[in-house]
Amino acid sequence: DMDLRQTIAPFSWADLPSGASSVSLDVGNYLQEVFDTRAEAFWERHDWESLAQVFLAERCPQLEGEINFDPEASTFCVYSKNKEALRDFILRFKAACEDRALILDLFRRAELD
Repeated sequence: DMDLRQTIAPFSWADLPSGASSVSLDVGNYLQEVFDTRAEAFWERHDWESLAQVFLAERCPQLEGEINFDPEASTFCVYSKNKEALRDFILRFKAACEDRALILDLFRRAELD
């Protein structure tokens, strides 16, 4: 739905032919000021996954097992066969991304590749 797509931007939602759904983000400048706090680390898509995994474990552990990650090239991707679980995850993760203090706290615990 359009409201969801607008709410989660710059992440984008896709329904897949397999029946699963995915959310992706072209890794670019989104949250760059947060990533720059660990400038010694080379920031890339796998590190988005690490950040998302910390968020999943700490903020919505009930969704673990429903949410899967599949980073490709310069894209962060998360997917699930459970659309409601994915919707819940991405809405909460996007809100966390917009909360600078929270995302910095989570980012400090993310294990960067």
